Amino acid sequence: ARSVACSVIPLPPLAIMVLVINKFSSVLSPDYVQQHWKEDAFFGYQFLNGVNPMLIRRCTALPSNFPVTDDMVFPSGQCNLADELKNGNIFLCDYKLLDGLPANTINGKKQYLMAPLVLLHKTPDDNLMPIAIQLKQTPAEDNPIFFPTDSEYDWLMAKIFVRSADFTMHGLNVHLLRTHLHSITNKVLSFLQLLVPHTRYTLQTNFLARQLLISKTGIFPHNKQYLFLTIFLILTFSSLCIPDDIAERGLEDVPNFYYRNDGLMLWNTINSFVERIITYYYRNDTEVQQDSELQKWISDIFEHGFLSQTSTGIPQRFATIDELVKFVTMVIFTCSAQHAAVNSGQYDYGGWMPNAPPTLQRPPPTTKGTTSEATMMQTFPDVNATVQIMSVLWLLSKESSDFVPLGQYQEDHFTEDIPRMLIKCFQAELEVLNAVIKARNNGLKVPYTYMDPVKVENSIAI
Repeated sequence: ARSVACSVIPLPPLAIMVLVINKFSSVLSPDYVQQHWKEDAFFGYQFLNGVNPMLIRRCTALPSNFPVTDDMVFPSGQCNLADELKNGNIFLCDYKLLDGLPANTINGKKQYLMAPLVLLHKTPDDNLMPIAIQLKQTPAEDNPIFFPTDSEYDWLMAKIFVRSADFTMHGLNVHLLRTHLHSITNKVLSFLQLLVPHTRYTLQTNFLARQLLISKTGIFPHNKQYLFLTIFLILTFSSLCIPDDIAERGLEDVPNFYYRNDGLMLWNTINSFVERIITYYYRNDTEVQQDSELQKWISDIFEHGFLSQTSTGIPQRFATIDELVKFVTMVIFTCSAQHAAVNSGQYDYGGWMPNAPPTLQRPPPTTKGTTSEATMMQTFPDVNATVQIMSVLWLLSKESSDFVPLGQYQEDHFTEDIPRMLIKCFQAELEVLNAVIKARNNGLKVPYTYMDPVKVENSIAI
């Protein structure tokens, strides 16, 4: 009833929108985001510790379609772009996967989705600051590059279109495809009983997502096949393994990167546990190679899950214990820690809609100096679309009534004493990790809690 009523109300001024959203957000209030969403430092921070920490990478050379020059980004001569690139202080977020993806029509109105390029600079005080934004992939006279030195609303509108693109990239790629649809097996094979708790509720959850969110009437573009095919062509096994992914993106030493810090600790803890379990069942590589059920399992995943694409790096068979350990670690990490990292903060960052617009009703400015608060408000989605997506984000971020934290196994899948003991050791290690993260967060203005083991669910259950 609320959604129907909202559909006939014209978009209110920003002050009224504050009242509407604050009234809705009585359980988990995004007050901090509401206060800081316009700030460049917070805009940059979200690429590291928001719900999409998967796009940013260190930039050593500018893309040919992003013609930024030194005097554009450092007009006062305070830095040299070539030097900053060489010193590893320049970072790039490229939404090229969205190029050509049509937006939906909502309330009878055409929507607009851009494929931006964003250049960021790590400052001496360790902030990650945006220094240039191009909203379309192809340079052109009607596709200006925006800078912090532009007018207030020119620069803010550029960031709004980036945040909207990030909403779509996160929802379809980082969240849905790379976690939900990547929960690739619940087949029971000896030690793979261990994977059963990590697939709880996932099939039903995925069914509801397809029905409600990425349908013709949903917020996300329903022509998702285009994007999914594009992503599959570049998806790699290494990008699903956080140690490899962080190294490939050149982010090993970026300061204040809590997703990386907590993720690596969790990966290592899960990996150690998996290794102990697997070496209990397989004494050497030959036993792995000769396990026909195990080899059929990975062969099916390679063929049906990854379309037999050798470029993905997904194993076609397991030759060693180490290969098996890494793959099972990836599955458990994806179904628990990675999903928590990209799911649990959705309402925190998206509950204040201007920070993460699910859709936009006007095209971006083609010339500078033409934007204002009025055009910004006309660009934001209608109220009914806003309320719909807020309700979804609130539900996805809410801890379920039967939440099961990582490492807690309600059903007894092992009868042997040693695996049971190893599970207890795993649980103890997670308790230590919880204490480390909790102590760190006490000193943070914005605590990063999404990969705290006590807040990480065992499976993709929502």
